[in-house]
Amino acid sequence: MKRRTLLQGFGTLALMPSMAPAQDKYPSKPITWICPYAAGGNADSRSRQVAKAMGAIMGQPIIIDNKAGAGGNIGTEVIARGKPDGYLVGMGNFAPLAVNHALFKKLNFDPTNDIVPIALIEKGPLILMVRNESPYKTIKDIVAAAKAAPGKLSYASGGIGGSHHLSGALLESAAAIDMIHAPYKSGAAGATDLMGGQVDMMFEQMYAAMPSIKGGRLRAIAITSKSRSPLLPEIPTMAELGYPAVEVQNWQGLVGPKGLPVEVIRALNTACNQALQSAEVKEKILSQGNELGGGTPEQFAALIRSESPRWGKIVRDAKIEPE
Repeated sequence: MKRRTLLQGFGTLALMPSMAPAQDKYPSKPITWICPYAAGGNADSRSRQVAKAMGAIMGQPIIIDNKAGAGGNIGTEVIARGKPDGYLVGMGNFAPLAVNHALFKKLNFDPTNDIVPIALIEKGPLILMVRNESPYKTIKDIVAAAKAAPGKLSYASGGIGGSHHLSGALLESAAAIDMIHAPYKSGAAGATDLMGGQVDMMFEQMYAAMPSIKGGRLRAIAITSKSRSPLLPEIPTMAELGYPAVEVQNWQGLVGPKGLPVEVIRALNTACNQALQSAEVKEKILSQGNELGGGTPEQFAALIRSESPRWGKIVRDAKIEPE
């Protein structure tokens, strides 16, 4: 019987004949995990946590290699161009897989056809926040002020086209308001200026926002998840406040290059699911207010398939262009 590989865009998974030669039991050597973002950030730390747990499960070390730049495009291209033997995988993120196809005029990889989803790792909501001394205490206050003075209120982001920025663009569209987008080199830099009064508001990742909110330096207005967070149960969702379209989850998961053999995909998926249920990894994800991932490759593919056209439309409608 011929070996078969799992080839997929983000539509129906298809099993196709493979010409791959017989291999030793997988994995038989270390695996390289490409992180498309710099060391020290959330994508990097989550990559290291999950890779360590998976390595222990699979019996081979999984080594992190950071390939940052161009909104995640550089590292994602490395993944897409990798040899499909299971020894090069990486972190697939919301931006390069669902946003950047509309944001950049040219990508050197096709996020639909060159990347194979393996397992969702997590989803993370954002929190709309203002400085504690801000006169804006509710979403109604913000919308009323923006309507009274179009183009005056400002919101910070960690860069053009990221989840901070797109959340603000979604609010502008949903509330029919006009605000100023103030992009920074990082979310932390934007939050610093928010606390200093240089900008009026910011959508920030929950894990990054919680210390300043609980420390009384910033005030949370709303959360972008479908339901309230158990870590901040007093914060209403955007849907509760009348803006259901402003639902944003910054997700990331394990991916590989097209052509991975089906048995390799299943082995990686099984190990990733087991790693996510380990006490250490699970606690780290949930303690940051994120939703634990897991599930099948098909489910992760369906998520990306649903997100890509949605964010493409938002980027085009808002006429967002990279720096």
